[in-house]
Amino acid sequence: MEAWLQSLLAMLALPEVGLSTVFVVSLVSATLLPMASVPVVYGLVELSPNLFWPALLVATAGNTAGGAITYWMGRGAEAAYERVAQHKPRDARALAWLQRWGPPACLLSWLPFVGDPLCAVAGWLRLPFWPCVAFMAVGKFLRYLVYVGALVWAVPWSPGG
Repeated sequence: MEAWLQSLLAMLALPEVGLSTVFVVSLVSATLLPMASVPVVYGLVELSPNLFWPALLVATAGNTAGGAITYWMGRGAEAAYERVAQHKPRDARALAWLQRWGPPACLLSWLPFVGDPLCAVAGWLRLPFWPCVAFMAVGKFLRYLVYVGALVWAVPWSPGG
């Protein structure tokens, strides 16, 4: 089992495989599916330290694309809801807060548990798409920079021991 794990880790460390894995995991983790991408990015960076910046940029691109997909899911859900639901006033504090802050609120899309639904609600509220995506990208990049950078600095790991 250990030999298989070592060979899998070695394969994922290859730039052409590792970066695409980071992209896919980051994209999926930014949808409403529960998944964490930071450990994958950290693992790749520990196996190939020269990929620190490419891994962060690829993870940011994947996570931002996932956030954009979630935004459009929220926008589609709102359109479907409007067709079938009776109209009631929206009095939820979260909706009011997001409407008040607008696209800059998408800077918080990196937060666990609330970040992905935040992207969906931004779509639901029909906030401007491109400004939302830009703020998502900034927030997600800063999250990867802080988390992965802190892990690399604080928890050095070597595959051999």
